[in-house]
Amino acid sequence: MSSLARTALRSYAVAVVVFLVVDLVWLTVVAKDLYDDQLGPLLADPVRPVPAVLFYGLFVAGLVHFVVLPAVERDSVRRAILSGAFFGLVTYATWDLTSLSVIDGFPAALVPIDLAWGAVLSATVSGVTTALVRRSAQTPT
Repeated sequence: MSSLARTALRSYAVAVVVFLVVDLVWLTVVAKDLYDDQLGPLLADPVRPVPAVLFYGLFVAGLVHFVVLPAVERDSVRRAILSGAFFGLVTYATWDLTSLSVIDGFPAALVPIDLAWGAVLSATVSGVTTALVRRSAQTPT
């Protein structure tokens, strides 16, 4: 296996764990009441796990491909954080702004909060993942 492939797999594994931990704390503790209040009857009960797993898997793959690997290559956690924030803003805007335009009654008040969360979440995951992957590459095996 090539060095790039090992770095990509290591990055993906780290990013999945960081993303799940941070986003689940947000969704189940910090913002649970916000989403319940704002989205109410639109929320699935129970949550459908297959689309959630697909989203997490694809989103993290995008972060690793477009943000983490270039940041690791440039040896820049700062770049990971800034690019991660932009990636999160753009991807979360895809959902929020499309929903605002096509779902009658979609709560406009939720949009800036969700966009900010997408940026913060993606910046955090990208920065932490890049730092950990860089550290593991410097640690002798």
